[in-house]
Amino acid sequence: MKRISNFLIFTVLLALFIACNNKTSEVSDLDKLRNSNNEKSYPAVQMDSMQAINSITKQKVQELFDLSTLYLSGNRNTEIDTVIYSQMESYFHKPDSVTFKRLLKELDSMKVKTAKVSNLNVYKEFYKKDTLDYAKFNVEYFDSKNKSLGSFEKNAQYILLSTSKLKKEFKFYFLDFYSQPLKKDSTSVGVTK
Repeated sequence: MKRISNFLIFTVLLALFIACNNKTSEVSDLDKLRNSNNEKSYPAVQMDSMQAINSITKQKVQELFDLSTLYLSGNRNTEIDTVIYSQMESYFHKPDSVTFKRLLKELDSMKVKTAKVSNLNVYKEFYKKDTLDYAKFNVEYFDSKNKSLGSFEKNAQYILLSTSKLKKEFKFYFLDFYSQPLKKDSTSVGVTK
């Protein structure tokens, strides 16, 4: 009898040990951000070009907000903060010292912990002989207690650069984040005196 009870206890302990070691680990949001870059972030499903541009733009805008809030939550002088900042710079065509100034200043002044992008639409504006690509979106800011700080309408100017003419591949870059669309000439057409 004692031998059977020892066998049962051993079997239960062995089953528990196996069950504990077979847990699948999920990738945290921080690890997703650390490993994200400006390559291969487009969906694998088939969609028309406008849907693809809209989807990629929304993803890039959300990733930039995630990286910005992560950067602001740190000390801003550690090695990981430097890596996050350089990763943020990779989203811009020609980053410089004022690239993130408006974005980081606004997020820091409102003590934003997270941001959620919604209602993103891409559109084009024509200026002289140039076509400018813009994204208009709403962003909702949340504080550390996940309380909404408000929803704001923003614009970002972006560019798609061809990497290979044969494969029709493009790289996405922001030219200006929180940009203002071009102002239309307010002078009406007609007789002036």
